[in-house]
Amino acid sequence: MPTDIAPLSQILGALEAAGEPTRLRLLALLAEAEITVSELVAILGQSQPRISRHLKLLAEAGLIDRHREGAWAFFHLAQSGAVAALARDILRRIDPSDPQFVSDRARLAEARRTRAEQAARYFAEQADNWNRIRSLHVPEEQLEAAIRDIVGKQEIRSVLDLGTGTGRMLELLAPRAERAVGVDLSTAMLAVARAGIDKAGLRNVQLRQGDIYALPVERDSYDLVLVHLVLHYLDDPLRALREAARTMRPGGRLIVVDFAPHSLEFLRTDHAHRRLGFSREEIEQMMRDVGLENVSYRSLTPRTRDPEKLTVSLWVARDPRIISDLVPATVSIA
Repeated sequence: MPTDIAPLSQILGALEAAGEPTRLRLLALLAEAEITVSELVAILGQSQPRISRHLKLLAEAGLIDRHREGAWAFFHLAQSGAVAALARDILRRIDPSDPQFVSDRARLAEARRTRAEQAARYFAEQADNWNRIRSLHVPEEQLEAAIRDIVGKQEIRSVLDLGTGTGRMLELLAPRAERAVGVDLSTAMLAVARAGIDKAGLRNVQLRQGDIYALPVERDSYDLVLVHLVLHYLDDPLRALREAARTMRPGGRLIVVDFAPHSLEFLRTDHAHRRLGFSREEIEQMMRDVGLENVSYRSLTPRTRDPEKLTVSLWVARDPRIISDLVPATVSIA
């Protein structure tokens, strides 16, 4: 059966599940981001048992996806299939100025601001103290050597480092580039990065304060984009990768570095990690979803079998466009 059609019983079940005010509001919210039950309780102002019951009915109807990570469960609008397409179609037909949905979106924005503020406070408090996290995975020298190997010897015109943090990746790659830009939300982290860049004597680096979901940089302009140990802090990694892809020059490369799936719950509670790692398949699917071609994957596993140690994964994807894709048909290139 084609993926865009479904049995009558399934369609009727989805319509019945969606045809209730609270559940329709939940669908609209979950189309925006991955959200936990506790956040939905705060946004909608209803009890946890009631919200959990609504989520259960929506999941059983195939309208939303649920995945558990440690003690947390995340919900999001279903991404594929006829029922998911039906849900998106229903949501497209809702008046975006409806007062109820405007209010819900405002509360969601407040919840997301709270997340961002928590992460910013963490970065400000931890700006000079990364030793504990670094001790959990392979030595920094080994990870940096792997990144240098991936980058190779080809010319780099422009580098973009998203969530630049201490600026270490800029220090590593900027000497190879004509121009390098680092973006971070935290002014405290940008201060740390600026000190390191000044110390390294790098004059081709710019630092910008900005949101990874709305990057303050040019589109179609960077031939190397790096997202280094950042995605696990985000509530919507796919959205961040989509924004990263928009900055890439045709033929440009995206390097994602992050942890493989793990169970170190203290990283979430004590260090503001939103996600406990990513599988190879999860990131590769995200790459495809944002229009990139997967190129390579590798993992760096600590030699010890200590369960407290983390595996670091590195993904490389490429923008499949060619330069002519950005040039109007009426323009010729000599």
